[in-house]
Amino acid sequence: MKIKPLFDRIVIKQTEAETKTASGLILAGNQEKPQTGIVQSVGDGGIIDGKEIVMKIKVGDKVIYPKYAGSEFKLGGETFIVLRQSDVLAILEED
Repeated sequence: MKIKPLFDRIVIKQTEAETKTASGLILAGNQEKPQTGIVQSVGDGGIIDGKEIVMKIKVGDKVIYPKYAGSEFKLGGETFIVLRQSDVLAILEED
């Protein structure tokens, strides 16, 4: 099943929490959820509240979002988050 968000919304799959530190130490189980995710699907944008919204985020982008942004849901055993493009704080790019 495909997810197609409407208007200025995007669907992301949250990245997994790190289980090891950079030096190789294994972290305990009670960790905060990461605030990063990979964009799975993007709406078409359009006119919203009289303003034209152009989608700048694309499928495959790794993004940072606020801790309590969006709506979480499960589909096919996987958890996704739907949020507005304007909720995204930044796009992470490789050097």
